[in-house]
Amino acid sequence: MISDTIAAIATAIVPQQGSVGIVRMSGEQALAIAKCIFSAPGNQTWQSHRILYGYAKSPDTGETIDECLLLIMQAPRSYTREDVIELHCHGGAIAVQQILNLCLEQGARLAQPGEFTLRAFLNGRIDLTQAEGINNLVGSTSPQAAQAAIASLRGKLAQPLKDLRARCLDILAEVEARIDFEDDLPPLDQAWVAQQLALIAQQAQQILDTADRGELLHSGLKVAIVGRPNVGKSSLLNMWSRSDRAIVTDLPGTTRDVVDSHLVVGGIPIKVLDTAGIRQTEDMVEQIGVERSQQAAQEADLVLLVIDAAQGWTEADEQIYQIVGDRPIILIINKVDLLDDQATQTNLTNLTQSALSNRSEQLAQLSDYQSSSDLPQLDDRKRFMATVKTAAALNQGIEQLEAAILASVNASAIQAGDLDVAINQRQKECLLRAVQGLAKVQEAIAAQLPLDFWTIDLRATIMAIGEITGESVTESVLDQIFSRFCIGK
Repeated sequence: MISDTIAAIATAIVPQQGSVGIVRMSGEQALAIAKCIFSAPGNQTWQSHRILYGYAKSPDTGETIDECLLLIMQAPRSYTREDVIELHCHGGAIAVQQILNLCLEQGARLAQPGEFTLRAFLNGRIDLTQAEGINNLVGSTSPQAAQAAIASLRGKLAQPLKDLRARCLDILAEVEARIDFEDDLPPLDQAWVAQQLALIAQQAQQILDTADRGELLHSGLKVAIVGRPNVGKSSLLNMWSRSDRAIVTDLPGTTRDVVDSHLVVGGIPIKVLDTAGIRQTEDMVEQIGVERSQQAAQEADLVLLVIDAAQGWTEADEQIYQIVGDRPIILIINKVDLLDDQATQTNLTNLTQSALSNRSEQLAQLSDYQSSSDLPQLDDRKRFMATVKTAAALNQGIEQLEAAILASVNASAIQAGDLDVAINQRQKECLLRAVQGLAKVQEAIAAQLPLDFWTIDLRATIMAIGEITGESVTESVLDQIFSRFCIGK
């Protein structure tokens, strides 16, 4: 039983911004502390699930700190299943901090990151997948990520996992019964056990397959726009983000540093990096920008290599292509609006005749490529994922670019399947151990090993699934999970 009372600010503190600030308390003394620091005029009743109007005051001096509302949620009908008090005061930094200080002076202690949600878990209100869903919801950067978090919060991940664990426990019970009471029970139906394990493994694998979706929704993609100076990288970023994030001029080398913009494409959060034009330069500041551009390209999940349609593939483009290394690349042919139709076809047809004439497979038919399946292999290491023609000045080509990006990361998986949940990396690791454990049990059955060998991997599987839901989890794992939460949640 947790006896101490915790308190924390449950809203962001932004000076001169935010209309409301919330101080939250949870624990046995929460209501008593609230009565010490809150004055409710008139005959307002201090009852659970009521809102009181009044003033936060210092018990020592009687000084009024703020005019606020007080919410009472007594156990067990609260977020933590303990007595919970919330004081809703004016926003900003001063009033909310002063009210928190009053709570601490009256005996509460400052909550640790995620401690309110940890108490909800320890008191049985939520399981571990729901707790992680809460944190994912707070950190969502797209509607699809929020929906996946809500699904976890509603138990759509926990329930199938608990069902799988229960079925494994049933099988383990049958096996152990044959070990302990071999003479009193009929022989174990090994074919039935193998069939059940195969079904459990199949369903576990279906959940495991959502890990890539979870990673995309949570972490998103880092996309770097690279290319020679003045090929239209900054114009492309501005068009794509519908803002003037990057300065655009006709002067080469205008962009001196990496400029980022955050977008959502097909439900995937994307951090787009507009980099300085990569070239040899004597300008010290521009050199630093070029070095950062090269680093951004090598660290990106996906690279957009921009070339000028009028100039075609140049030696400088070839050098940048080599610098990018083994990163997946989408080729962007920009400024096609500056060419008439005949010139466009001529330039795109001859795009690689000079610079890439020594390659076994060239881009001579680049103007006709529609998807990655049409693209020739540039060398033995990789192909362009796709080729997209754009006219940044006329806002043309963004839909095709976004479609190419989604295809390159197989983003259709976000909408596919019967499950609307998406597991995180911790859950993936646990479930992977569970699937491997099931496979080992099936191997033991096929090899006709004694029943004792079956139980070892069955127990490991049950333990791994229990780590996901919290039915078998260590204190160190809990510390690791809840340390990622914000204070006050």
